[in-house]
Amino acid sequence: MPKGYWIAHVTVTDAAQYQKYVEASRAAFVKYGAVMLARGGAFEQMDGQGHARNVVIEFSSLQQAKDCYNSPEYQHAKSLRKDAGIAQLVLVEGV
Repeated sequence: MPKGYWIAHVTVTDAAQYQKYVEASRAAFVKYGAVMLARGGAFEQMDGQGHARNVVIEFSSLQQAKDCYNSPEYQHAKSLRKDAGIAQLVLVEGV
């Protein structure tokens, strides 16, 4: 079965509020077996408009990635993130 991935691009505007999101999101990521492949760090924007923070998270399947996103644990974390900056998130099935 192909794995599932979250690919997120984030511009943090309130670091303290974003840290609350990071701490709250851990519960969902642990529950759904998330593996952090990239989280911030150096990057080179090659095309388009970028964000300062880029995140790639691996799940055992696209369904697992969706279940994590829709979980009460992640929805709580997401409510904290809305005041922390601008985020774009896409869920992608691997090959």
